Amino acid sequence: MVAASVPIDVNETGTRPGVDCAGSRNAVGYIAAGALVAGGLLLLSGRNRAGVVVATAGSALALLNHQEAVRSWWLALPVYINEVQRTINQVQDAVGQLAVKREQLHRVLGR
Repeated sequence: MVAASVPIDVNETGTRPGVDCAGSRNAVGYIAAGALVAGGLLLLSGRNRAGVVVATAGSALALLNHQEAVRSWWLALPVYINEVQRTINQVQDAVGQLAVKREQLHRVLGR
């Protein structure tokens, strides 16, 4: 058996090239992904309570890992809610107009 050492380059900041402070962030991402997979497997195996707990923990880790994205989504949420409310109001108005037309048609055809 032959053992060989692999030299690890270190740059001026004392870290390996390609590895920065986000290295620990990537580790959290891997842990979150593993927890989500484990939670899914637990759910598939019939252990619903444990699966939900593990999947929730994985989701929380994933959200903590991407705080900037969550913050931007949270700030954009009121805009989407207003748009959905406007669409619902338009649908309600259309249904109301359709009900009026149906009543008019019913009166005309009922004679």
